[in-house]
Amino acid sequence: MTTIAPDARMAGVARTYPPRAAVVSWIFFDWAAQPYFTLITTFVFAPYFATAIAPNPAAGQSLWGFAMAAAGLAIALLSPVLGAIADASGRRKPWIAGFGTVLVLASCTLWIGKPGDHAVIPLVLTAVALASVGAEFATLFNNAMMPTLVPPARIGRLSGTGWATGYIGGIVSLIIVLGLLAANPETGRTLLGVTPLFGLDPLTRQGDRAAGPLTALWFIIFVTPMFLFTPDYPAKRPLGEALREGLSELKQSIKSLPRQKSLAAFLLANMIYTDGLVSLFAFGGIYAAGTFGWHTIQIGTFGIMLAIAGALGAWFGGKLDDRLGPKRVIAGSLLVLLLSVAAILLVDKDSVLFVKTAPPQAGAALFSSTAERAYLVLGCLIGAAGGPLQAASRTLLIHLAPKDRIAQYFGLFALTGKVTSFIGPLLIGLVTALTASQKAGMAVLVVFFVAGLGLLMRVRD
Repeated sequence: MTTIAPDARMAGVARTYPPRAAVVSWIFFDWAAQPYFTLITTFVFAPYFATAIAPNPAAGQSLWGFAMAAAGLAIALLSPVLGAIADASGRRKPWIAGFGTVLVLASCTLWIGKPGDHAVIPLVLTAVALASVGAEFATLFNNAMMPTLVPPARIGRLSGTGWATGYIGGIVSLIIVLGLLAANPETGRTLLGVTPLFGLDPLTRQGDRAAGPLTALWFIIFVTPMFLFTPDYPAKRPLGEALREGLSELKQSIKSLPRQKSLAAFLLANMIYTDGLVSLFAFGGIYAAGTFGWHTIQIGTFGIMLAIAGALGAWFGGKLDDRLGPKRVIAGSLLVLLLSVAAILLVDKDSVLFVKTAPPQAGAALFSSTAERAYLVLGCLIGAAGGPLQAASRTLLIHLAPKDRIAQYFGLFALTGKVTSFIGPLLIGLVTALTASQKAGMAVLVVFFVAGLGLLMRVRD
């Protein structure tokens, strides 16, 4: 397997990049990891947990928020340390393999979440938190491989293509679950009108629970090309020595941040707006389930539409990134998110922007009410903005960070993306619990996007 000498990327000489197969294999990591975010944390398992396992939707949203907050805190504390160690040791793939294993095992555990079984709630939430840790850390080390794959002028397109590919993977996995596995408990039929494959029982919601094992199998299959064809950094030094050197360099990097004003402002902005975005995606399906009474099929269909919008947004955003620069792409995405969230708060099951409308009717066609259609449009805008926001953010970091410490700064990037990531879910959980209102809980997200956009204006790309 080919490796890339780190001195080649820092020397002032022309360098070569790996073949197209290596780049395509790297892109497929996003495809491999996306079902965790699409199936488990957003459109299938999270709403199922809130409406079927938890005592009621408000309690489910609150409990889910606390679990995601705990995972976010663990990721925040460990990300920069692991990134620094990886830079010092050289290798990326062993870390991806280790945390990918955590993702696989924890995702499989979600199968035990039977409807109405309150006894399994602690174990299910623990598994969700561990899967989140595995997915985020594997992604961190995968991101750190980007500068070795393509020239700097093509980083934006690579990042956008990766995000778009991930969204498409999410769409395909969601279609599999909704069309072939998860059935309506009342009709026993899936979205495609067939009985679930493998004899999955609609009454015990086995199709919804299968999202966990499917996520694990999907990751194993589609991450394999990256391990086979994408070159890794060469090993530099043993783990013990790398630990000491990595922690020393991390300490120096943190001390130097006040002198790197643009980088510090970006990391702070990323900390805030990523918290808002992750919280929005994590609770969007739960919010729709509580507001409109949607079940897995409606939420999953909604998710497919959002993922399509996200794929198109990320792909187009990657082109804009290379042409206009990542900062402008991030700013435009934040404006769209801010306006969309504000509008969603003015949509209820029987009103849109203060105008009374007919509520959804039992047995009516999918998304037949005006309020539901308005929610779909706003959701697609959020999906279209979320993809380029995340893709351009990792591009901007590559523009700003020292090239010889890229994994370490991706660790700081993950730190700022996670150090307060427990605050968003925690605030949503607390406000929802105190007010017994999902709308009040979601309203806190407006503050995150406003603050993130304000800090971004201080960044010079």
